[in-house]
Amino acid sequence: QVQLVESGGGLVQPGWSLRLSCVGTSIRFNLYAMEWYRQAPGKQRELVAVITTYGTTNYGDSVKGRFTISRDNAKNTVYLQMNSLKPEDTAEYYCYADGSRYSLGGYWGQGTQVTVSS
Repeated sequence: QVQLVESGGGLVQPGWSLRLSCVGTSIRFNLYAMEWYRQAPGKQRELVAVITTYGTTNYGDSVKGRFTISRDNAKNTVYLQMNSLKPEDTAEYYCYADGSRYSLGGYWGQGTQVTVSS
């Protein structure tokens, strides 16, 4: 019943920007930390960014200074602003709702493809 739906992916040139969105339905959004992961072909799934229920943020080293995670609980939405994109950012991007603080379950979105190429 819970759904997380990502959007905003696409094909962009190096140095360009994208903003990803993840909208939750049938979920008490404010009770969940929200996280972005990415996975490129042949590679492990990588944690990109986290925003807690209090709004504190953390980033993977590979995206620090370029990406920004934010959330709007009134819209049940988490965002990932991606600037200065590089070819190595090419991956499928997934959002994850992490309910561990309140002993709730976790939920994955279906992903959105980001391709950075000239």
